[in-house]
Amino acid sequence: MAIPRFLLKESIVAPEGFSRWWVPPASIAIHLCIGSVYAWSIFNPALIREFGVVTPAPGDWSLSSVVWIFSVAIVFLGLCAALAGKWLEKVGPRCVGVTAAFCWGGGFVVGSLGIVTHQLWLVYLGYGVIGGCGLGLGYVSPVSTLIRWFPDRRGMATGMAIMGFGGGAMIGAPLIDWLLHLYYVAPTYLGPIADVDLTTQAGAQFATVGGNLQEVVVVTAAEVPRMIVPGPEGVYVVGTGNTGAAMTFLTLGIGYFVVMIIASFIYRMPRAGWQPAGWTPPSEEESGRRMITSGNVHIDQALKTPQFWLLWIMLCFNVTAGIGVIGVAKTMMTEIFGTTLPGLVDGAFAATYVLMISVFNMVGRFFWASTSDFIGRKNTYHCFFVLGTILYLSIPFTAQAVSASPAVIWLVVFYAATMIIFTMYGGGFATIPAYLADVFGTMFVGGIHGRLLTAWSTAGVLGPFAITYLRQMSIGNAIDDLAAKVDPQAFQQKFGAGLDQLDQLVAANTVTVGRLMEIAPAGTVDPTPSLYNTTMYCMAALLVIAFFANVALRPVKPHHFMETEPEREQERYGADAAVVGRRAPAE
Repeated sequence: MAIPRFLLKESIVAPEGFSRWWVPPASIAIHLCIGSVYAWSIFNPALIREFGVVTPAPGDWSLSSVVWIFSVAIVFLGLCAALAGKWLEKVGPRCVGVTAAFCWGGGFVVGSLGIVTHQLWLVYLGYGVIGGCGLGLGYVSPVSTLIRWFPDRRGMATGMAIMGFGGGAMIGAPLIDWLLHLYYVAPTYLGPIADVDLTTQAGAQFATVGGNLQEVVVVTAAEVPRMIVPGPEGVYVVGTGNTGAAMTFLTLGIGYFVVMIIASFIYRMPRAGWQPAGWTPPSEEESGRRMITSGNVHIDQALKTPQFWLLWIMLCFNVTAGIGVIGVAKTMMTEIFGTTLPGLVDGAFAATYVLMISVFNMVGRFFWASTSDFIGRKNTYHCFFVLGTILYLSIPFTAQAVSASPAVIWLVVFYAATMIIFTMYGGGFATIPAYLADVFGTMFVGGIHGRLLTAWSTAGVLGPFAITYLRQMSIGNAIDDLAAKVDPQAFQQKFGAGLDQLDQLVAANTVTVGRLMEIAPAGTVDPTPSLYNTTMYCMAALLVIAFFANVALRPVKPHHFMETEPEREQERYGADAAVVGRRAPAE
């Protein structure tokens, strides 16, 4: 099927007098919409209790079955961006942006259908696969356009757009939470447990309601704080309430679609020969000093250069390390300081900490990308890797120091270190498109950037896996060390079994580090604050490798560049080159 001409790049060449500052807000709007993917965890409590509503019922999805939907979306983000990059250069940002709107908005609609019918595969298909494709298309759609509009401030331009992706969770999280509460319907309440005659069949609980036996769930006093909307403890009828997740999905899908469509139609391409008023392209000497090429490398040729793969390693390892902190940030804060500074670090403090992660992630995208315009892209990444390595190594030191001598100063050090890490995590995403333009030229930077985002997909799987494995390994080692120190009789008395059954007790979550500390000899140091030390050491090691990859980066050799203008025009526009050439966008 032919693409409508009004969507193609030759139809969106900006007229004389068009202000380039219309383009960044459109880019930011799209990235704010797709950036809500970082708020996925807000859905988890609702998705795991669709039947029970107040607490999970036997037929509800498990947490482990829904948490990977986010990872699937990130994987398809990278894959779609890689496959669609060349298409972006052919059809332009409006067409890609509109397609992204249909995929991201449509993914929510399909996911809503999956929730209503309780078909988990439809949620994976909708949000994970279709929505993930929308993420990839929406993420890359403005990159090459912004770089062409802002040749004088490449880093700032991409930073403005990609800043929106980091800030998407700041808007998305409270919006999702508000919609869930708006559409929430509490299930039928039967009364306190003592007042209801309960029977158990095949592991599920039932009560007689109106002469009929109906499935129910029981909420204890301890579970009340974990309800979506807190209510009285007692017995509730399964299937009579609504978490609001399906309607929230549907509302967001429609809203995101409308916003992204409007933003996509604002996109314009600069006309041939356009450049900012008063701007002079950098001299050959300056370009060489800052490693900014004046040529262009084709998308397919870029993958044959070592420069592409060095940049791939840099992005992948920087993202993996960032996810290493983001993925465990809340629990890490609680476990390191919750036991050492319990009067200060509570649930509310940890929640504020998570909000600040989004703030610094967003700010870092604009700050570091803009800074790179002045100090150069290579030096900016040197800062990421050198400073990042030091900061990651500071976390184990801080954990050890606060365990030995609890003091607020160590909390301040930890807070500052992690917030700087989050700025560099976001800054890595925002600076990489400008780095690609410097190395490979501007003509195909959108497509090359799309293929580089497979590094993000890889990190989205590698990071959570590494974090889970390393933390569990640290917990296992801590339990073994504590078990070797405790009195066997005290162990038998507390857990009702001997040390010879330790493995089984750990597997059943009966034995934990905290419970072992209750019977540990006096003077035993609580290992909880140190559970993340190995993870942080490994993340620091990744940044060291990335640093040397950045050091090894050199200008692309001349034989990789496209040679003639006709060749560039043909590659850019195909058969329509002769028609479009008169008003083609400037390189």
